[in-house]
Amino acid sequence: MTVLRGYTLADLTTFRVGGPIDRFVRAGSEAELIAQIREADADGTPLLIIGGGSNILASDDGFEGLVLQDARSEITVVDDGANVSVQASAGTNWDMFVAWTLEEGLSGLEALSGIPGTVGASPVQNVGAYGQDVSATLKEVRAWDRDARKIVTLSREDLHLSYRHSVLKESLSTPQPSGRTYGPTGRWVVLSVTFSLPRSSMSAPVLYGELARHLGVEVGQSAPSTRVREAVLSLRRGKGMVLDPGDHDTWSAGSFFTNPILSDEAAAALPEGAPRFPAGQGRVKTSAAWLIDHAGFAKGFAVSEGAPASLSTRHVLALTNRGGARASDVVALARRVRDGVREAFGVTLVPEPVAVGISW
Repeated sequence: MTVLRGYTLADLTTFRVGGPIDRFVRAGSEAELIAQIREADADGTPLLIIGGGSNILASDDGFEGLVLQDARSEITVVDDGANVSVQASAGTNWDMFVAWTLEEGLSGLEALSGIPGTVGASPVQNVGAYGQDVSATLKEVRAWDRDARKIVTLSREDLHLSYRHSVLKESLSTPQPSGRTYGPTGRWVVLSVTFSLPRSSMSAPVLYGELARHLGVEVGQSAPSTRVREAVLSLRRGKGMVLDPGDHDTWSAGSFFTNPILSDEAAAALPEGAPRFPAGQGRVKTSAAWLIDHAGFAKGFAVSEGAPASLSTRHVLALTNRGGARASDVVALARRVRDGVREAFGVTLVPEPVAVGISW
């Protein structure tokens, strides 16, 4: 276990904003991680579990509590059948894990290449991109249950995975059996995630039109998994979605707003040409990026000339720190875009990052 001094949340997040940390600990073992959580919960100390910091927008006021990071990076092949079960510790870098699976001749995660963060964060929001998400291959999650104070195993069915959602995320806002509402870290702290991956050099069917065109295949066809990874990384770099310290378009949390899921009636009220995708149960998903763009917010939009936070110069769905931005600058930009879309289309966009010390 390592106790670190002098850190701010700006040091630990890809937005590079956020104030000082009261106590920051990196746990080198599962036992140390659990012991720190138990101690914080027993004392009533606020707890923030942080992975790669790529989905957090933290207040300039900082965090008066324990910031805890899982320093483990372990990958284990649990069994070796037609589908290989691979378990990775929560602290494992996500893109490193995806690359490792391809090197081992396993497919199923290739379209999720280049996503920042850690394996432990992947089931919380059912991480997805380019027509793929982790629900397709996730087998189970081992987690510390803060309510029951024990290690539990949650199956894919237990997690109720859907678009950018899971019971893990839901526990951030829903009272649990103990009567407690958790936050900014939920009831379950992920310890490891197990995926079931086919042994194949070919990808899962390519379901995203832009990616299929880039690969020169039809939607629904497969391609060599390594080619899919290369294509995804190329597409993501073109949108400023692969972390690069020298590129301010990547000083962000990636896609800031989730794609709205609307009733049939609300979707029908959108202008002709607005994207509409069936989402099941009489619901329709539309594109947050389309709404932002057509509400008049172009790439590079800022609330005022020279403001230190702006929309990405390459992708309207990303809010970025142009250097020297504070959390308050990002929040002001997010509110302006949210309110403008609501005025234009009657749709309220929902931020995707976890807000630490920030109220929308």
